[in-house]
Amino acid sequence: MSALLWALLALPLGAGTLLCLGGRGWNTCAPVAAPAAGAATLALAVAAAVARPQASAPLFAGIRAGLRVDGLSAVMVVTVAAVTTAVLVFSAREAGPDENRGRYFGLLLLFAAAMLVTVTATTLALLLMAWEVMGAASWALIGYRWRQPGRARAADTAFLTTRAADLGMYLAAGAALAGGVGSLRLDALPQADGVWLHVTGAGVVLAALGKSAQLPFSFWLSRAMQGPSPVSALLHSATMVAAGAYLLLRLSPLLTATHWAGPLVAWTGALTALLLGAVAVAQRDVKQLLAASTSAQVGFMVLAAGSGGVAAGTVQLVAHAAVKSGLFLAAGIWLTALGTRHLPALQGAARRWPSVGAAFAVGALALAGLPPLSLWAAKDEVLGAARADDPALYVTALAASALAAGYSVKALWYVTRPLPGEPAAGDAGYAGYAEYTAERPGHQQRPARSALLPLWALACAGAGLGVLVLPGPADWLSALLGAGDRPALHPWEAVVSAAVALAAAGAAWTWLPRIARSGDAASRPRPAVRWAERWLGLDRAAHLLLVRPVMALARALAAFDDRVVDGAVRQLGRGGLALARLARRADDGGLDAAVRALAAGARRLGSWARRPQTGLLHQYYAQAVVGFAALTLLVLLVR
Repeated sequence: MSALLWALLALPLGAGTLLCLGGRGWNTCAPVAAPAAGAATLALAVAAAVARPQASAPLFAGIRAGLRVDGLSAVMVVTVAAVTTAVLVFSAREAGPDENRGRYFGLLLLFAAAMLVTVTATTLALLLMAWEVMGAASWALIGYRWRQPGRARAADTAFLTTRAADLGMYLAAGAALAGGVGSLRLDALPQADGVWLHVTGAGVVLAALGKSAQLPFSFWLSRAMQGPSPVSALLHSATMVAAGAYLLLRLSPLLTATHWAGPLVAWTGALTALLLGAVAVAQRDVKQLLAASTSAQVGFMVLAAGSGGVAAGTVQLVAHAAVKSGLFLAAGIWLTALGTRHLPALQGAARRWPSVGAAFAVGALALAGLPPLSLWAAKDEVLGAARADDPALYVTALAASALAAGYSVKALWYVTRPLPGEPAAGDAGYAGYAEYTAERPGHQQRPARSALLPLWALACAGAGLGVLVLPGPADWLSALLGAGDRPALHPWEAVVSAAVALAAAGAAWTWLPRIARSGDAASRPRPAVRWAERWLGLDRAAHLLLVRPVMALARALAAFDDRVVDGAVRQLGRGGLALARLARRADDGGLDAAVRALAAGARRLGSWARRPQTGLLHQYYAQAVVGFAALTLLVLLVR
């Protein structure tokens, strides 16, 4: 069965590599070949989830590259492959005909392959390699349109932030080796000796929180919004951002073994869900709202991992993947059609494109945690795990769920408002919308059916995945994950969470018209709102403390390389050329002159040797007599 697992990983990796290397040569067939590869990967993922294959290969001395599809990774490979396929099908309309489609689709497939290796790896060394490839591919995808400086800077910021946190993974690997875990098997990490156990746990927590955009690393998601909408849908649903949450769920025994890591992770997730929920409420850019909500929703997964609710966190991860990817794809259609991300400018978008609007509405209501949709059920599981661990965690998470209803309803309210020109659409700030769309008739095209199919598939999945918390499926999922007994959920908990979500949604729907009518409030928000809108100032702090120093160091090293290293190389080259010129002169004026003099002397001796050769016999006799006489004289003198 190992061949099935190798094929699952090799297919997206090989197809992505070919498309990247082919580049523009694949522009015509890439939009067909990439979704086909994604669909084949999904089929292999389903087969692997059923067959549960495992494989192993030598990597380093004493360390093997282990791969296995167990309970948790079975859920993850299917989720990753399904979302990737939907994004690839949708992306056929995203990249323009003049863009490098081969590289775009190739990077998407390489990114998905790295995520598949991450969720199936059983050793830390292999997981770290896939972790790095995933980060590099995300940098290339965020900065895909790199000729626009803002996108390139955004990719650099996201990459530097996650790379700074990724150093924790190297710390964890080194500490595990020092602690006696020579194989670096993930299930053996809790057995590290002494203080090395805590260092390993700290490294894993740091890397996971950075990759999952938890506090204080959340701001990089804001910059990642510069990438294409399908890239945001993939990064922020089942892959990169979910990778950190997956790692914490996978290594829940390690968090428990350290005693301190579990509470730290749980509170970090709860506070991220709360504070980034406030950030999402304050946003006026639809992609920024969805990005902040991603960080907040992943906070619930991290909370579940720290509280020991592995099954709850897994349900939250899967349901959020479907919901959030669908929301990003729907928003991407509107952004392409209208050329704006500003929420007020999206007024009436759901009415202008009702099929897209209906899918967006399903996703937004699910994201709000309204019953009976999936994230309401998933959050109940997370809240139950939090209540069993610490009542204060439960209260914090409940407040975060109220904010989730607020920001979800905010996005839905704006896009479902009456179209400009209708009787109810007389608010300030929207007069230019009709002019904008009238001047750009090409921006009002109907979405392609190839884009609607994955959109509605994700919407249906996001609505219906709540069945995983019903008694039968929930017990099956817990057994699949080996999560043990779930904390008992009381009916009052479901009632309380539903009441909180409905009350928050109703309050948001009631207050939003007043906020929209106050043009001053929309254009000049209060300092607290502006602070939340700017992602708590984390972006600026990171630029001051991380990005700017790193870039300054990079520029200094580049200058050192140019002036010192390259200068030394250039001086060495000049010295070599000078030595070569001296050697040439020595060769021309010395060796060559000596050779020429020797040749001239040989020629003169040859000419002298030819003179006695006259052809006259009596002269030869005379020469012989003179020679014998000279010889005789020499013999007499020597003796």
